[in-house]
Amino acid sequence: MQKEFFSELEILLYENNQTRKFHHFQNFYEDFKCQKLIFNHNHISIFKKNIAQNITLEHPTRIRRPKLANSTHALAKIIHSIAHIEFSAINLALDASYRFKNLPLQFYQDWLEVADEEIKHFKLLNLALEELGYKYGDFPAHDNLEAALEATKDSLNFRMGIVHRGLEAKGLDANPYVVKKFQSSNHPIKNLLIEYFNIILNDEIKHVKKGDIWWNFANKNKYDFIQLCTLFKQFSLAGKKINIQARMKAGFKKEECEILEKFYS
Repeated sequence: MQKEFFSELEILLYENNQTRKFHHFQNFYEDFKCQKLIFNHNHISIFKKNIAQNITLEHPTRIRRPKLANSTHALAKIIHSIAHIEFSAINLALDASYRFKNLPLQFYQDWLEVADEEIKHFKLLNLALEELGYKYGDFPAHDNLEAALEATKDSLNFRMGIVHRGLEAKGLDANPYVVKKFQSSNHPIKNLLIEYFNIILNDEIKHVKKGDIWWNFANKNKYDFIQLCTLFKQFSLAGKKINIQARMKAGFKKEECEILEKFYS
């Protein structure tokens, strides 16, 4: 009997044990690529809290990121916060594939490909944590990305714009600053971390580009991006300094980046 795409994805999405989740994903993704799954677009999507089982949540204002990576503990804390974003990003991609129905096959292919790459990013960062004597779950995290999923669960337009073109592009802005922290560190792992973050940056540009393509597909010129930023003021969709070069590779126009920078200044 053939497995059904959305039913299988629901089990996978809400699995909060990371080992089981990653194993299940690999099997599911292989079945998808081999066209072994059937699609029931009448499947009703559910929404429930979806946090990794070993993570303690705190309000974002209570979480302090170290300004400098001058100790093993500070370095681990920085890596952990980004590992948590990458783990959340796995669920962002899976949720997009699961929640939105009657779309071209390319849509599901794109977001499963993103989920696959986010799992690779998480594993790289988790390896770095273990190298430092820590593991995922050793520090508290926040659920801002989870809140964005809930706020956009009924609209493909808002989901693609706010989450995949917005919050994910904020990661493009942050990447050079994190790399700068690593460069200033004298820890022997720093060159490996810089290599990992270059891999992550290049992949994330592709992810934001997918968000840009599918936002344009859903939006049909109804909103411009600044209107989305205004409508969803609870989420800041840009870093303190915009990474114009990376954003332009991901589909943003230079003028749009400059307006965005002014909007959040």
